[in-house]
Amino acid sequence: MNMILLFEDDFVSTQKVRLSGRRFEHVKDILKATQGKELTVGQVNGKIGRGKVLELGKDYVDIDVENASCLPPASLNITLIMAMPRPPMFRRTLQCVTSLGVKKIIILNFSRVEKSFWQSSTLRPESIREDLILGLEQAKDTILPEVILEKAFKPFVEDELPKLIQDKKAFVAHPGEEKALPKANHKGVVLIIGPEGGLVDYEVELLKSKGIQAVSLGDRIVRFENVIPYCIGKLF
Repeated sequence: MNMILLFEDDFVSTQKVRLSGRRFEHVKDILKATQGKELTVGQVNGKIGRGKVLELGKDYVDIDVENASCLPPASLNITLIMAMPRPPMFRRTLQCVTSLGVKKIIILNFSRVEKSFWQSSTLRPESIREDLILGLEQAKDTILPEVILEKAFKPFVEDELPKLIQDKKAFVAHPGEEKALPKANHKGVVLIIGPEGGLVDYEVELLKSKGIQAVSLGDRIVRFENVIPYCIGKLF
């Protein structure tokens, strides 16, 4: 946690917040904060500033929030569409892409995604929010990403995807393609990452028919959780 993210219900007055639970434990046990210590704080969907510890109680910490005037780091101009991976990997990936600055994440169903993955508790709104917060705290960011769940591949690709890629470059990573992933342009990019087992031919052809360019990531086949940061690094 490189920044303490603050929410509206944390404020007990205009400038004072009271934190408990995980954030309190971090301030007490990891930061070893004492009265008067300054910490980096950020208001969710707002700016970043400094906070001073006023009181460290048995199960809470009171912090005086000074004028938050610093903007969060710039977001990436990308829409990430990814297959639903195994739940533990999903959590790590969500935290990772959030820390990298992705602000729109669409979880899409593919033929080779196990149906049981969609029943996972990691897809509950409160679980997704927790992982987004962890990613923001890591990157000293405050802007919560939007996460959309799309369980129907064909209707999404036929009805929603054309609107998403309008005036943008759009790519799907697929082994065996000749063209490599290029750098993103100023208009932004839509990136599609399929499941660990890869896309079936029907999915690739349907995506191509809607204007998605299939690209290679090289000769090596890497893990799902490594593909996304690799692609974002290549693009930006």
